Amino acid sequence: MLSLLQQMVVGFWTTAAEMSPYLLFGFFVAGLLSVLVSRRMVERHLGGQGLLPVLKASLFGVPLPLCSCGVIPVSMSLHKHGASQGATVSFLLSTPQTGVDSILVTYGLLGPVFAIFRPVAAFATGLVGGVLVNIFGPKAQKPAEAEKCVHGCCGTAAETPDPAPSVQTENSTSLWKGMKYGFVSLPRDIGKPLLMGLAIAAVMSVLVPDNFFAERLGSGIGAMLVMMAVGIPLYVCASASVPVAAAMILKGLSPGAALVFLMTGPATNAAGLLTIWNALGRRVAILYLLTVAGCALAGGILLDSMISGVDVNVVSHVHNMGPGPLHHISAVVLLAVLGYAFWSRARQRRAEQPSPEPRFQH
Repeated sequence: MLSLLQQMVVGFWTTAAEMSPYLLFGFFVAGLLSVLVSRRMVERHLGGQGLLPVLKASLFGVPLPLCSCGVIPVSMSLHKHGASQGATVSFLLSTPQTGVDSILVTYGLLGPVFAIFRPVAAFATGLVGGVLVNIFGPKAQKPAEAEKCVHGCCGTAAETPDPAPSVQTENSTSLWKGMKYGFVSLPRDIGKPLLMGLAIAAVMSVLVPDNFFAERLGSGIGAMLVMMAVGIPLYVCASASVPVAAAMILKGLSPGAALVFLMTGPATNAAGLLTIWNALGRRVAILYLLTVAGCALAGGILLDSMISGVDVNVVSHVHNMGPGPLHHISAVVLLAVLGYAFWSRARQRRAEQPSPEPRFQH
């Protein structure tokens, strides 16, 4: 029993150490983006009908580090400021699937093929979904109120409705605000799912036999459908899904089926779909879900054929993980960043609680 626990701890730490440098750098870039890209600029480019706003919305969404629930209040704000329904759905689809932090983590754990293919797939999904809503969606109407995240969906995503505050006159103040977003607000949002993803990956690496998924699910579309059924109702952020996908690939899951999980898990969850249903209507919610499912399957099939064609061994890349001193130091820093984010959130909640009324003795 102790040996199994030790193996899980080692697996947890090894995966965390391997992804930490990339994740910390992703936090830094996310902080810079929050300063350099203003919401006003995004809103200005997403208004109007046609293909161009949809194209811009999907492109804008790819680097932004927002989860599938945190993106909802942002997208609804964009919609209220003039973004078309197609552009809003395009932003809703491309944003949660990836971000600068998850792209770097994907490169660290799954290699360059996944790191390139994943944001391209997110962009394509957003583009397809936006075009479908423009063609088959309902006529534009005043958007419903959806300024707040569904309670309990995702950490503090609703606390950061503007991932991109405008540039301030004082550069030092702007940089400080950006770094505070990148290293405090963002870790608050993804910290718990990230640690849970690392824990699941560690347990799987020890308890799940080699070739478990290959023997039981195979490597074709059947495995992809199973991963889709798992990923659609599940809430997992883009970065937290990577170690889980890496562990499943190590146990025999095909890269294409793992990509299906990486696309459907972050892009959908039950609470987020319900919010989209209420805010944009039943038809848009159905088109949203069909787009995620169809593009995930198409992406998984294409990735498997590409990897087979160019002989890219993703599993060997994961096997060859060997954390060096920099990785171990980065893991310590990452845990410190997450710890501070959790502590500051708890302190903020205590400060917001009303103080008890004084009791008077007679």
